[in-house]
Amino acid sequence: MSEVTKNVAAPAAPAAGPGDRRGPGGDRRGPGGPGGPGGPGGRRNGPGGGRPQRRDGRGNDAPASEYNDKVVHINRCSKVVKGGRRFNFAALVPDAIRKGTDRAHRALVRVNLRGNTIPHEVIGHADGGVVMLRPAAPGTGLIAGGGVRAVLEVVGLKDVLSKSMGSNNPQAIVKATMDGLSKLRTLEQIKNLRA
Repeated sequence: MSEVTKNVAAPAAPAAGPGDRRGPGGDRRGPGGPGGPGGPGGRRNGPGGGRPQRRDGRGNDAPASEYNDKVVHINRCSKVVKGGRRFNFAALVPDAIRKGTDRAHRALVRVNLRGNTIPHEVIGHADGGVVMLRPAAPGTGLIAGGGVRAVLEVVGLKDVLSKSMGSNNPQAIVKATMDGLSKLRTLEQIKNLRA
């Protein structure tokens, strides 16, 4: 089987932005109904509505990033009111999201893969989190949850078994997963170390 090496950044945990007003059903509410301002049934410029896009491409200032960003955890808070529960999402400030992704890009880790799985079993430790990763047969899929799944999907792994132990703090789990992935070695690397 062929050996592959990838550079991976630990995913930042961006949540809903400050202007993201979503109701309990997850839809945007505003003038014009669930589609938001000018959405289906809205009053601005027919279906689709909203402000027309520029034809010259100006206004698209954000360059396409070569890295994948993945949401690891969104903090959902609930408040009990007379009519039932009202849910709120803790929003991260966009500047904090940018700083977090910049730090992740500076902390890239080289990961050794074997096809769609990992070369051998490994245990990663960070803070209170412990994550065990095991290679799986083709077609098994990602048996992982939460932060572990987010990291393994960004890496591009398809067949891995995992078990999270210790702390259930998402940051500790993500760091432990990155620690485990950075410990992976290919057969050739192990031969060179022993020679």
